Amino acid sequence: MTERARRFSALLVSVALFIVPFLAPSVARSHELDSASLSLREVESGRFLVRWHASSRTLQDDLRTAVVFPGPCRLEAAHLDCGASGLVGSIAFPWIEGTLTRVVVDVEWRDGTRLLRVVTPSSPSLRVYGIPASGWRALQPIVVDYTKLGVEHILTGFDHLLFVVALALLVRRGAQLLATITAFTVAHSLSLALTVLGFVRVPSPPVEASIALSIVLVCAECLRPARSLTKQAPWAVALAFGLLHGLGFASALLELGVPEQHVPLALLCFNVGVELGQLGIIAVVTILTLGRLGSRLRVDGDGMRRGLIYAMGSVAAYWSIDRIAAVLRL
Repeated sequence: MTERARRFSALLVSVALFIVPFLAPSVARSHELDSASLSLREVESGRFLVRWHASSRTLQDDLRTAVVFPGPCRLEAAHLDCGASGLVGSIAFPWIEGTLTRVVVDVEWRDGTRLLRVVTPSSPSLRVYGIPASGWRALQPIVVDYTKLGVEHILTGFDHLLFVVALALLVRRGAQLLATITAFTVAHSLSLALTVLGFVRVPSPPVEASIALSIVLVCAECLRPARSLTKQAPWAVALAFGLLHGLGFASALLELGVPEQHVPLALLCFNVGVELGQLGIIAVVTILTLGRLGSRLRVDGDGMRRGLIYAMGSVAAYWSIDRIAAVLRL
């Protein structure tokens, strides 16, 4: 295979890896996750006050269509009467299958016991076994759900994903890459916590526009041969832009909802999920561009790297124009 053919093959592989953002424009704004919430508060034995919120007006107005409660339970206006057996059985949301919607379910019994779960399209129902256990068994669903949400957000939030990939392509040495990713983690963890806890309030459109521009900048720096400040101190760039990305993470988490009694735990687990997703992305990029996979496929590693950078920069430039236009229309 000639050198020109190898470079062309690398470009084709790169474009194939990043064609998803073009085929799925509806998810280009990675923070805009549909969400709904169902709150059930026990006011009498087996009788619950129902509070339901959904972005769809139809679903908001017709609770009987939106939620399928356990068989023994009867919905009467804003109250759910489950009788002497209590709230036991499956609470289902069949309409979320095939969507991007998450439903936060919050059940509170009269003795103060609380159950909080996030229902997803892949698992559109939740089974309640009466009053849940205390201790670790009560916290375990929160740990599992919010860790999974963190992983899903970094993998389906294409702007965050592209930024992490760009950092991995910018920094070629292992120790420097570790320092860069650590700086990014510290920064977005800080801004995520400050926003969720209510200390920081920043409008979403300017944040999203800045995040897209951050990808363009890092991609441009990847292609510069000179040792610029970005290449000499990539950790400083990751630290600065990490604060912006943390604001983006926070907007998604706030839309999904955070359990009032377990805010620190939910924050920690969501952040752990994000970090696990980041590490997976970096591992894949390293294998493709620096490992043996490219040579086995007869693909030029440097050609693949440049192809990825051009593809990501093009997508990020499109997002930047679109999001800056949205800011100017405000």
